[in-house]
Amino acid sequence: MSGRYLLGLDVGSSSVKASLVNADSGACVASAFYPEKEAPIKAVKAGWAEQDPQMWWDNAKLSLQKVMSDASVKGEDIKAIGISYQMHGLVCVDKDMNVLRPSIIWCDSRAVPYGEKALESIGRDVCLSRLLNSPGNFTAAKLAWVKENEPDVYECIYKIMLPGDYIAMKLSGVINTTISGLSEGMFWDFKNKEVAGFLLDYFGFDKSLIADIVPTFSVQSEVCAAAAAELGLKEGTPISYRAGDQPNNALSLNVFNPGEIASTAGTSGVVYGVLGDVNYDDRSRVNTFAHVNYTDELDRLGVLLCINGTGILNAWVRRNVAPEGISYSDMNEMTASVPIGSDGVTIIPFGNGAERVLENREIGCSIHGLNFNKHGKAHIMRAAQEGIVFSFCYGMEVMQQMGMDIKKIHAGRANMFLSDIFRNTLAGVSGATIELYETDGSVGAAKGAGMGCGIYKDNNEAFATLKKLSVIEPDESRRGEYLEAYASWKETLQKLIGR
Repeated sequence: MSGRYLLGLDVGSSSVKASLVNADSGACVASAFYPEKEAPIKAVKAGWAEQDPQMWWDNAKLSLQKVMSDASVKGEDIKAIGISYQMHGLVCVDKDMNVLRPSIIWCDSRAVPYGEKALESIGRDVCLSRLLNSPGNFTAAKLAWVKENEPDVYECIYKIMLPGDYIAMKLSGVINTTISGLSEGMFWDFKNKEVAGFLLDYFGFDKSLIADIVPTFSVQSEVCAAAAAELGLKEGTPISYRAGDQPNNALSLNVFNPGEIASTAGTSGVVYGVLGDVNYDDRSRVNTFAHVNYTDELDRLGVLLCINGTGILNAWVRRNVAPEGISYSDMNEMTASVPIGSDGVTIIPFGNGAERVLENREIGCSIHGLNFNKHGKAHIMRAAQEGIVFSFCYGMEVMQQMGMDIKKIHAGRANMFLSDIFRNTLAGVSGATIELYETDGSVGAAKGAGMGCGIYKDNNEAFATLKKLSVIEPDESRRGEYLEAYASWKETLQKLIGR
């Protein structure tokens, strides 16, 4: 199949997905992911999580071979490559580009004490005003753990990388990174718009460990001869985009401008909004990173709200409360018989670990207002969905306090966004219009590559063919009911957390 194609690779912790996009039509012609079962995560101790970067490369190779075969596309037909990747991971290599230890990935919590000590020692105001976050459990703190606990490994480190930087290195033989990537690792000083030397100095890191910086949208490197031979690609093919999975998900939904929101609601939920001014939450309830279109001249920040207890609560309710064998679609139909506010039943959905929006409290999931004489399964099912939405809105209030004017929410039509109750409640409380699209991260990365190599002049051209599936407007006639239910939920939450 001749033509111009763009390759997107999405390097997750469960699999690596590849998609081929026809550059001219914007259509995805083939997608594949490996492994078909979730990739292993090694946990040597409780709270640890590691993966071998070579596994990502092997899975990228397999998924690439599959899409090229399925679409009958040759290496010379692929005009650019884009990479999306799991955020916050640490990859360490020596001068010969050999990986020195398994990657400490995003869900590993061993570095928390290092980030907390840095926040205390450097000063909360300094960290928040310059990094826009607490050093927390991000890549810099992970490197501090290696430095203290594995000094022999640390001494051999030539460069540190994020997972996407590693895949780009394997493709090109060149090591570099982006401002967006540095910001997610806590290596970027937003005040001085440079590598965060004050944090490097605190941890005792040499600045030489930081890779050269390239623009997010640019010919960052080219496929080298060795990778071309291994993968069946053409030597010299540009690698012209990379971003962490959440900024890339926003890109995939054409979210670039202040006030625009990208949301997902799978096992956990994410609300990712674009801010046009440098700002932060002084209680670190949300994280702030450089968005894909951040530059020295243009402040575009991605504010990330993550809620752990979203789809996992709905799944729990299906297994343990709903009639046996019922589908999610059937659950939604049952739920529709219950009025807004679930007749006074309130569910606090935080039963999947400590929640950042609650300042890392772990308060568990709880049900309130249950009346044995009038409430049934449908009330609990609706209250669960409403509780998830209300947790989103609670976090979105933090984003609004930072100056974000939330008018439109973009999401893929998947997971919780398949539910009318969920969508209408979110629109009803937030007052925002919800637009649902058909896309995914690997397709977005492919189109990002098209922008980076100049095939597309801007994001509007790149995403002109993005398929809008439906639009949900707030029901103004019922807005008061939604807001009353949210106020009741919020009052219950505040009693639980003592505010």
